[in-house]
Amino acid sequence: MKHILLAPLLFLVMAAPQASEPTEKDAIAMVEKGAAFIKQHGKDKFIEKISAKDPEFIQGALYVDIRDLQSGIVLAHPVNPTIVGKDLTDVPDASGKKYRREIIELAARKGKGWVDYMYKNPTTGKIEPKTTYIQRVGDAVLEAGIYKK
Repeated sequence: MKHILLAPLLFLVMAAPQASEPTEKDAIAMVEKGAAFIKQHGKDKFIEKISAKDPEFIQGALYVDIRDLQSGIVLAHPVNPTIVGKDLTDVPDASGKKYRREIIELAARKGKGWVDYMYKNPTTGKIEPKTTYIQRVGDAVLEAGIYKK
């Protein structure tokens, strides 16, 4: 009798969807949530949240970081705090692309959009294609990226 009841339950557990990789929609939503937070509470409070690794703005491989639009200096980064306070604008990716400069130029010119580049995936440890959604909010740029499959 127990086996008859457990079989359907086991099927449901095995058929349940597994946690999926973040999508472009997820990246946009996270950046827009960050922009709304800044508009309501200010940039300094947002920097505090990012620095504290607030789960609202870091969910697994998806997170938002912020850089200064004029200087390119990273203001807060929840995954790699060692780059905070640094201007990495002209440091290229693995393929030689100065993608951070492209992020700043796109933010200044259009206010938002996507930038593609190569970056080390912390999950796999490999250099992989990544795309990042960026949005200008005042004098700052918010960024959230996903690895392409």
